Amino acid sequence: MIKAILLDIDGTLTNDQKEITPFTKDVLMRAQKRGIRLGIASARTSHGLKRFGDWLEFEKYHGIYVACNGAEITDASSGEMIYENAMEPALAAEILEHLKKFQVIPLIAKGNHMYTNDVYAGKIHDANGNPVDIIRYESRSNNYLLCEEKDLAAFVDFPLTKILVSGEPDYLKSIGEELGKPFKDRAKCGFTAPVFYEYNAYGVDKAKAIASAFEKLGIKPEEMMAFGDQVNDIGMLEYVKYGIAMGNAVDACKESAFDVTDDNNHDGIAKAVLKYIPELAEGKL
Repeated sequence: MIKAILLDIDGTLTNDQKEITPFTKDVLMRAQKRGIRLGIASARTSHGLKRFGDWLEFEKYHGIYVACNGAEITDASSGEMIYENAMEPALAAEILEHLKKFQVIPLIAKGNHMYTNDVYAGKIHDANGNPVDIIRYESRSNNYLLCEEKDLAAFVDFPLTKILVSGEPDYLKSIGEELGKPFKDRAKCGFTAPVFYEYNAYGVDKAKAIASAFEKLGIKPEEMMAFGDQVNDIGMLEYVKYGIAMGNAVDACKESAFDVTDDNNHDGIAKAVLKYIPELAEGKL
């Protein structure tokens, strides 16, 4: 019996227009009304997850936010921080100093604000070659106000759950090894999308965070379903019994999954949920 469903956001829960399709939302709401616990597990911060939880009425149904690749877990109803694994200020400052060597855009969050060096220097191209203002996109999609700090390394005197780095896809790919090499034994670092490279505290992992949170809720891995599309979702998909890769997922994600469903533009989540929980079909509640 499936008691919990875990959802990555970008490329998974949302379509290419960054929306939850009506059919997928309806099926997930049906799951919650039947007592199935939903969790959003994303590279985004908890602050950035709230609007997606609001769409799914997380406060009413006790949804769980697994944020920053598993660096923090929050109960949507109580606001309680269930789990946290943040980088110490000294390590965060060292990483931000290292980033000065490259033509990249560093972004960090504190409270209601997102900080970067120059709020007007966010214009890059996405993986499809389309122009995008990545600073505007990140701040607005995660509901942050923007602030500038010329020297982020000097500014950081507080723990960070993550450091987000953005840049032109081809350039980021070419420097990926250099970005992470000095910190491979002290931080978790890697790509979460072609335009995003991220740093978390060492040991941060979606699966580890999920195990910590859902063990307290009395829900076992064999009673869980999870959906993802990127490499950083693989641990989560392998941890649960029903790890489902989206049709648009990268090959490594598909290879590690229990099953592969339709893509994020064609209600892949809803179709897989109904496949494995057929009692949620119309008229069977």
